[in-house]
Amino acid sequence: YIRLVSSGGGSVQSGGSLRLSCTASNDDPSETYCFGWFRHPQGKPRKRIARLHSDGVSTYDDSVKGRFTISQDNLKAIVYLQMNGLTPEDTAEYFCVAEPQRHGSCSGSWWPFWSLGTQVTVSS
Repeated sequence: YIRLVSSGGGSVQSGGSLRLSCTASNDDPSETYCFGWFRHPQGKPRKRIARLHSDGVSTYDDSVKGRFTISQDNLKAIVYLQMNGLTPEDTAEYFCVAEPQRHGSCSGSWWPFWSLGTQVTVSS
């Protein structure tokens, strides 16, 4: 079991930057996880925007590619989402997610562990 706590949301003007953090508390050190970030704009579907694969490769939704960067500090057990060039379309609640690795990899389609959301609001 893993607990995720996300933080770092806030209000910024268009063009600004924010860094979200996700602190992971793993009850079983033998379990390893892949991490990602979802966002949920009000009135729109929730969508995965960034994902870290088990080999360290990161992938992004087209809406954030080139602007957002997901990274992981293994020593501190923190996953980050650096967000640059923010626009009002990035306004949403953001969630950190985790999937247990099986045989050294993750499917990317099953995220059983979620943080509470952190709100990001971008004004024009």
